[in-house]
Amino acid sequence: MEQGLVRTCISLPEALLSQFDKVTQKRGYSSRSEGMRDAIRNTIVHYEWMNQVDGKRLGVISLVYEHHQRGLSENLARIQHERADLIISSVHIHLDHGDCLESVILQGEGKRIKELTETIMALKGVKYVKLNTISPSSSDQQPL
Repeated sequence: MEQGLVRTCISLPEALLSQFDKVTQKRGYSSRSEGMRDAIRNTIVHYEWMNQVDGKRLGVISLVYEHHQRGLSENLARIQHERADLIISSVHIHLDHGDCLESVILQGEGKRIKELTETIMALKGVKYVKLNTISPSSSDQQPL
Protein backbone atom coordinates (compact mmCIF):
# COMPACT_ATOMS: atom_id res chain seq x y z
CA MET A 1 0.00 0.00 0.00
CA GLU A 2 1.24 3.53 -0.81
CA GLN A 3 2.50 5.53 2.13
CA GLY A 4 -0.04 8.11 3.27
CA LEU A 5 -3.05 6.12 2.13
CA VAL A 6 -5.59 4.86 4.64
CA ARG A 7 -8.01 2.04 3.93
CA THR A 8 -11.62 2.66 4.85
CA CYS A 9 -14.86 0.81 4.40
CA ILE A 10 -18.22 2.34 3.48
CA SER A 11 -21.66 0.85 3.05
CA LEU A 12 -23.63 1.85 -0.06
CA PRO A 13 -26.84 0.68 -1.68
CA GLU A 14 -26.00 -1.71 -4.50
CA ALA A 15 -27.72 0.46 -7.14
CA LEU A 16 -25.73 3.54 -6.09
CA LEU A 17 -22.43 1.66 -6.25
CA SER A 18 -23.36 0.27 -9.65
CA GLN A 19 -24.07 3.78 -10.95
CA PHE A 20 -20.81 5.05 -9.46
CA ASP A 21 -18.87 2.21 -11.12
CA LYS A 22 -20.38 3.13 -14.50
CA VAL A 23 -19.38 6.77 -14.04
CA THR A 24 -15.91 5.73 -12.90
CA GLN A 25 -15.47 3.60 -16.01
CA LYS A 26 -16.83 6.28 -18.40
CA ARG A 27 -14.55 8.93 -16.88
CA GLY A 28 -11.55 6.66 -17.30
CA TYR A 29 -10.51 6.25 -13.68
CA SER A 30 -8.02 3.47 -13.11
CA SER A 31 -9.95 2.19 -10.10
CA ARG A 32 -13.02 2.69 -7.94
CA SER A 33 -10.70 4.14 -5.28
CA GLU A 34 -9.49 6.84 -7.65
CA GLY A 35 -13.09 7.75 -8.48
CA MET A 36 -13.91 7.91 -4.75
CA ARG A 37 -10.88 10.13 -4.07
CA ASP A 38 -11.99 12.50 -6.84
CA ALA A 39 -15.58 12.57 -5.54
CA ILE A 40 -14.33 13.32 -2.02
CA ARG A 41 -12.05 16.11 -3.32
CA ASN A 42 -15.01 17.62 -5.20
CA THR A 43 -17.14 17.50 -2.05
CA ILE A 44 -14.40 19.29 -0.07
CA VAL A 45 -13.95 21.97 -2.75
CA HIS A 46 -17.72 22.55 -2.90
CA TYR A 47 -17.95 22.77 0.89
CA GLU A 48 -15.10 25.28 1.04
CA TRP A 49 -16.69 27.33 -1.76
CA MET A 50 -20.00 27.39 0.12
CA ASN A 51 -18.20 28.83 3.15
CA GLN A 52 -17.11 31.82 1.03
CA VAL A 53 -20.66 32.90 0.14
CA ASP A 54 -20.73 36.26 1.96
CA GLY A 55 -22.87 39.33 1.48
CA LYS A 56 -26.06 39.72 -0.53
CA ARG A 57 -26.62 36.84 -2.96
CA LEU A 58 -29.16 35.57 -5.44
CA GLY A 59 -29.32 31.80 -5.40
CA VAL A 60 -31.01 28.66 -6.58
CA ILE A 61 -31.17 25.50 -4.51
CA SER A 62 -31.93 22.47 -6.67
CA LEU A 63 -32.90 19.28 -4.87
CA VAL A 64 -34.21 15.82 -5.63
CA TYR A 65 -35.93 13.95 -2.85
CA GLU A 66 -38.03 10.88 -2.10
CA HIS A 67 -41.66 11.95 -2.03
CA HIS A 68 -42.71 9.04 0.18
CA GLN A 69 -40.05 9.55 2.88
CA ARG A 70 -42.04 9.92 6.10
CA GLY A 71 -42.27 13.57 7.19
CA LEU A 72 -39.90 14.89 4.54
CA SER A 73 -42.42 16.98 2.56
CA GLU A 74 -43.67 18.51 5.80
CA ASN A 75 -40.13 19.24 7.00
CA LEU A 76 -39.21 20.89 3.69
CA ALA A 77 -42.34 23.05 3.82
CA ARG A 78 -41.67 24.03 7.46
CA ILE A 79 -38.02 24.86 6.79
CA GLN A 80 -38.97 27.01 3.80
CA HIS A 81 -41.75 28.80 5.71
CA GLU A 82 -39.29 29.60 8.51
CA ARG A 83 -37.06 31.30 5.94
CA ALA A 84 -39.77 32.89 3.79
CA ASP A 85 -37.88 36.20 3.84
CA LEU A 86 -35.14 34.56 1.72
CA ILE A 87 -37.37 32.73 -0.76
CA ILE A 88 -38.59 34.48 -3.89
CA SER A 89 -40.20 31.47 -5.53
CA SER A 90 -40.06 27.69 -5.82
CA VAL A 91 -40.95 25.15 -8.47
CA HIS A 92 -41.94 21.58 -7.65
CA ILE A 93 -41.93 18.81 -10.27
CA HIS A 94 -42.90 15.14 -9.88
CA LEU A 95 -40.14 13.16 -11.62
CA ASP A 96 -41.76 9.77 -11.16
CA HIS A 97 -43.88 7.89 -8.63
CA GLY A 98 -41.30 8.30 -5.88
CA ASP A 99 -39.06 11.29 -6.60
CA CYS A 100 -39.60 15.04 -6.79
CA LEU A 101 -37.42 17.85 -8.10
CA GLU A 102 -37.63 21.23 -6.46
CA SER A 103 -35.90 24.48 -7.33
CA VAL A 104 -35.96 27.23 -4.71
CA ILE A 105 -35.00 30.75 -5.83
CA LEU A 106 -33.60 32.95 -3.08
CA GLN A 107 -32.24 36.38 -2.35
CA GLY A 108 -30.57 37.47 0.87
CA GLU A 109 -27.52 37.09 3.04
CA GLY A 110 -25.23 34.42 1.61
CA LYS A 111 -24.53 32.80 4.97
CA ARG A 112 -28.26 32.32 5.60
CA ILE A 113 -28.72 30.84 2.10
CA LYS A 114 -25.83 28.45 2.80
CA GLU A 115 -27.32 27.46 6.18
CA LEU A 116 -30.69 26.76 4.52
CA THR A 117 -28.96 24.61 1.89
CA GLU A 118 -27.09 22.62 4.52
CA THR A 119 -30.27 22.13 6.55
CA ILE A 120 -31.97 20.65 3.48
CA MET A 121 -28.91 18.48 2.68
CA ALA A 122 -29.10 16.84 6.11
CA LEU A 123 -32.71 15.65 5.76
CA LYS A 124 -33.27 11.92 5.37
CA GLY A 125 -34.67 11.14 1.92
CA VAL A 126 -32.97 14.06 0.16
CA LYS A 127 -30.93 12.50 -2.64
CA TYR A 128 -29.32 15.53 -4.26
CA VAL A 129 -28.81 19.18 -3.37
CA LYS A 130 -26.93 21.83 -5.32
CA LEU A 131 -26.62 25.53 -4.54
CA ASN A 132 -25.67 28.08 -7.18
CA THR A 133 -25.32 31.76 -6.30
CA ILE A 134 -24.41 35.08 -7.86
CA SER A 135 -23.88 38.54 -6.46
CA PRO A 136 -26.94 40.69 -7.37
CA SER A 137 -24.71 43.73 -7.92
CA SER A 138 -22.72 42.13 -10.73
CA SER A 139 -24.91 41.81 -13.80
CA ASP A 140 -21.96 40.57 -15.88
CA GLN A 141 -20.75 38.04 -13.29
CA GLN A 142 -21.18 34.37 -14.11
CA PRO A 143 -23.02 32.13 -11.62
CA LEU A 144 -20.69 30.51 -9.12
